[in-house]
Amino acid sequence: MTRVAIVSPSSRLRASLAAALRASPSFEVVAVTASDSNLPPSAEVVLVAHETEDSLVPAEPTRGNAVVGTVLTKREREILALLADGLANKQIAARLGISKNTVKTHLELMFDKLGVSSRAEAVATGVRRGLLLL
Repeated sequence: MTRVAIVSPSSRLRASLAAALRASPSFEVVAVTASDSNLPPSAEVVLVAHETEDSLVPAEPTRGNAVVGTVLTKREREILALLADGLANKQIAARLGISKNTVKTHLELMFDKLGVSSRAEAVATGVRRGLLLL
């Protein structure tokens, strides 16, 4: 079972996402909140969702556009925070006790999820989507 925390400024969106995830036996919702300031450490995945201007039309994941429901794993969030601190892959690997190749794999997956192609773009997108607080 995957433990999920839901973060969204919209109470309607938080309630809808929580209801949908609770309906699945694969997920356990451990937090539903408007900000990521008090997320429980037990959350394995943090779902950050923002409503689009036209909330009746679902947002399509496209490069450069805000994506509703960007989901990063706990490890990807850790690596994103270390990217924001300016660490290189070798430093991230040493800090987390993993190999440089594992860091590269996490970065590739995170870049795909965020729809970005560089470290700087990942950090900027993370800040814009509320995944990082600088």
